[in-house]
Amino acid sequence: MDSKERNKRKASVELRLQNEAKEKYAEELIIGDNEVVLQNAKKEKRTAELVIANKELAFQNNEKEKRAAKLVIANKELAFQNDEKEKRAAELVIANKELTLQNNEKEKRAAELVMANKELAFQNNEKEKRAEELVIANKEMTFQNNEKEKRAAELMNTKEKAEESDWLKSAFLANMSHEIRTPMNGILGFSELLKSPNLTGKEQKDYIQIIEKSGHRMLNTINDIISISKIESGLIDVDISESNVADQIESIYTFFKPEVESKGLQLFIKDHLPYDQSIIKTDPAKIFTILTNLVKNAIKFTETGSIEIGYLLKGKFIEFYVKDSGIGIEKDRQVAIFERFIHPDISENRSYEGTGLGLSIAKAFVEMLGGKLSVESETGKGSTFHFTVPYITPHHKPSGMTIDTAIDANDMANKNLKILIVEDDEISDLLLTIRLEDISREILHANNGLEAIEICHKNPDIDLIFMDIKMPVMDGHEATQKIRKFNKDVIILAQTAHAFEGDKEKAIEVGCNDCLSKPLVIKEVMSLIQHYFMNS
Repeated sequence: MDSKERNKRKASVELRLQNEAKEKYAEELIIGDNEVVLQNAKKEKRTAELVIANKELAFQNNEKEKRAAKLVIANKELAFQNDEKEKRAAELVIANKELTLQNNEKEKRAAELVMANKELAFQNNEKEKRAEELVIANKEMTFQNNEKEKRAAELMNTKEKAEESDWLKSAFLANMSHEIRTPMNGILGFSELLKSPNLTGKEQKDYIQIIEKSGHRMLNTINDIISISKIESGLIDVDISESNVADQIESIYTFFKPEVESKGLQLFIKDHLPYDQSIIKTDPAKIFTILTNLVKNAIKFTETGSIEIGYLLKGKFIEFYVKDSGIGIEKDRQVAIFERFIHPDISENRSYEGTGLGLSIAKAFVEMLGGKLSVESETGKGSTFHFTVPYITPHHKPSGMTIDTAIDANDMANKNLKILIVEDDEISDLLLTIRLEDISREILHANNGLEAIEICHKNPDIDLIFMDIKMPVMDGHEATQKIRKFNKDVIILAQTAHAFEGDKEKAIEVGCNDCLSKPLVIKEVMSLIQHYFMNS
């Protein structure tokens, strides 16, 4: 590189450095100018603030002068008021002296009044004491008079109740005597007539039907007396199980339809629930008894028209009803008909048979089930009895034993059963023997439980035992327990004449398969035999 070129480059570098220095100097000048502008702005701001502060100070000085003027005026007013107060104070001192003099006079008079008041108070206290003593004496006398009146009323009420009770007992006993003697008269009278020679077949049949009807009537009377006695004694328990009320209504309808139609009446059913919703948990035996008593009454007191049985769902209850077009019930008798030992027609010339216990039994059963029984009736236009039971549905459908009550001895003639009858009553033994002859190959007999055990030991092939419960030497419960120790398979049917609730459960508990109530109904006997042998 030649010197020319070097000089050019050197000159170029110097020129660039000079330009950069100029630019830096120009930037410093700009920064300095900005700083001067900023300081001037600050000075102007401070000047404005000082102006404002001076104005504020001037305003405050004016306010102070105004307040000072007001204080001068207030001090003058205060001085004037103080002068007035001093004048008033002097006046008050004079007035107080006068008042003190007056108070002294008043205190003297007050002391005199206090003494007079004490004397008067003492006299008043004495009078009040005497008045209180008189009041106490009057209250005591009034209390004694009230007690005497209460005792007199209680004695009168007790006397009336005793007289009413005696009358009701007499009327009830007369009614029971009538209800037992009347069918007994039919049984004994027509039994005697059956001994007459040359009777036609129709006459014999008619007499037997009368005897049967009288027997059923007397049995109903005895059952009513037993039921009301158990209710009075608190011996009836509620036995809850699954029951289809539709089936129960249908059973009641089937049972009473012939009797209703024989009187020229019509019998209707009205159910307002689907069949599968009619299954509830209740005591079916009590429901059946309640409905039976109500329908019996409806038939008894209805001469023309119809009887209707029905049920419907009302909230948490099922309401059953029995409606008739009978004679109706007078208003003043609609409460009495539910009372025990009171017949709706309890008079010497009453025209309707019955114990008068059916409605009281029905009412007691309804209340045991948690419901209510009521009646709506108008004389000459009929009656409607309503009763409710809780609507408690089961968690599953009922699975009970189905018995065909139409089975008779002819259907089972080929069974050839070996039967043991354990019965201490000769007539009951003979009757059962005659009824079982067609279905048995051999019938054995025992008079008590001990004999029954011996016969079972000697005859292990016995198929069926009819076990009476109440017997001498050894009863049926103990005999059954001992037989079950060596024979688990033989069918044992208990027989009881007690008809108490719980008899069936006790019989099954000791080992019986089932329980029959006396008097035995042949259809029930054959149905049970069918269940245990024909269906096995």
